[in-house]
Amino acid sequence: MKQIGEGLISLQKSAQGALRVINSIDDVLSLLREFKAEEASGTVGDKIVLVEDAGTTTLAPVLSRLKGVVCTSGALGSHLAIVTREFGIPALMGTNIDYEGTLETQMVQIKPGEGTTGILLIEET
Repeated sequence: MKQIGEGLISLQKSAQGALRVINSIDDVLSLLREFKAEEASGTVGDKIVLVEDAGTTTLAPVLSRLKGVVCTSGALGSHLAIVTREFGIPALMGTNIDYEGTLETQMVQIKPGEGTTGILLIEET
């Protein structure tokens, strides 16, 4: 795994899954349909979402099914960080990402770092 980002981690817990980039409510609805199709087939995969804005309301339909959240804005006092802690889901807040390729569907991992920092890793192909 290769480090591609760093942010503030809401929960000292690791998570791994396929990354889904959320830019709109349509992306959330698509992810919700994906979860339902996987449940119907009996093969539910782990998902981590990447959002630019700390949108707890936007993520509400899928939040309980996520393994992790990566947000490029916000801090540990943000509503998204607080809610993910309550759900036991690690979130990286205010995450700086340095990656040139497409992140959608890439296998990634959130790992606690030193203190309140956490890192985002991507599976190297």
